[in-house]
Amino acid sequence: MRDSRALATITLCGSLALFASASSAETIRVGIGHQSMVTNTVSGGIVLEKLNLLDQYLPHTGKYKDVDYDIIFRDYDSGPPITNQMLADKLDFGVMGDYPLIVNGAKFQETGKQETRFIGVTGYNLLGTGNGIVVPVDSPAQSLADLKGKTLSVPVGSAAWGMTLKALSEAGLSDDVRIVNQSPAVGAANIQAGRIDAHADFCPWSEIMEYRETGRKIFDGSEAEIPTFHGIVVRERYAEKYPEVVEGILKATLAAQKWIQDNPMEAAVKVSDWTGVEKEVLYLYFSEGGITTAEASIKPQWVDAMKYDLALLKREVGVPDLDFNRWVDDSYLRAAYEAMDLDYDTLVASVVSTEPNNPALKPAEIWFKDKGIVTYDSIAKMLAASKGADDRINATYVYDNLTGLKLFGKAAYMVKGEDGQVVAFLKKVDSEKYIAEHGGTPVAGDPTVAMAQ
Repeated sequence: MRDSRALATITLCGSLALFASASSAETIRVGIGHQSMVTNTVSGGIVLEKLNLLDQYLPHTGKYKDVDYDIIFRDYDSGPPITNQMLADKLDFGVMGDYPLIVNGAKFQETGKQETRFIGVTGYNLLGTGNGIVVPVDSPAQSLADLKGKTLSVPVGSAAWGMTLKALSEAGLSDDVRIVNQSPAVGAANIQAGRIDAHADFCPWSEIMEYRETGRKIFDGSEAEIPTFHGIVVRERYAEKYPEVVEGILKATLAAQKWIQDNPMEAAVKVSDWTGVEKEVLYLYFSEGGITTAEASIKPQWVDAMKYDLALLKREVGVPDLDFNRWVDDSYLRAAYEAMDLDYDTLVASVVSTEPNNPALKPAEIWFKDKGIVTYDSIAKMLAASKGADDRINATYVYDNLTGLKLFGKAAYMVKGEDGQVVAFLKKVDSEKYIAEHGGTPVAGDPTVAMAQ
């Protein structure tokens, strides 16, 4: 009897201990605010979610052995709502563009009670391509000068807004163009309906409008000569409490970036399925020689650009000051790179940029519906291969002769020389100047291949 009572007591105590252990297991929230419609952010948001990369890279050993993760992805169309949710302690991480990142850091520091840390980059373009100014496709406007006396819409506070202010100022048009605040979707709809003279936006909206043949780019962000990028911020207290979780998020982001780099066509197809952005637009960003470089290191160029951006934000919209020395923190990213067997300092020093006639890139591509991407040694050969194949082509791609910027074939202005070779241009005025200086004739053909001139 005594032995059975003792056994019962031991069993009861053991059960209680197990129950107590189970009930005391910690649940760690991983709340990520992201923007699935923005190509430069997908490696820190929608790709993590859809490929379940957090399951693979969040820590599950040591002090995290018995942890349960409450993973939350919330999708927004801009950065400011993400910052608001982070300030309200409803999200832990935010993925957003350079201007919203600055506002995030400044607003948190202004509270005097809590801060964020800028911990990594999700995608960049050194020259600023991704931002752009578009007019309706049948507009007579061909340059910024043609917008004098007109109205231009832009998401105020975005990188595209900063680009627009700089471009108009340098063109002497600051007082001659009326700027109104419109979200990307509203601006694109107004361009399509012809209700606005011009719309400036961030990636990939200019290219969406080009692909849909509702808008035509008259100014590319590279002309403003300010890098554009998107990145990740985390609440400081969260990072200090769970540094290994932060490192796990960054390792997952590095894996997402590698997936995009290794499989640009597959990534374009899948991200299109997840977001609704056309796969042809996404390939323009993801592909080799494309608009976006998916690499996470925090380079000096990014910090310098944000210091310029902060001065503009303070002057134009009264954003508070930001101590970059406190805010920028690459320690978590360095740990993630080391864990992934990558050399962080080497990647910091390596910056991808566009260049005209890059010998490492084939001059033209066709994305066929039945056989995928096919590259060509010349634009002339690509045009010949596309002749009569309209119903089998998703898109064609070429490079601007002046900048090396990757373009849709159907949105480019092409010139055929007397030798039969073809060169492409982003702007009509550039193609006309080329003809005046070198001779040649405009390529005017099927709209699936080249824009009529």
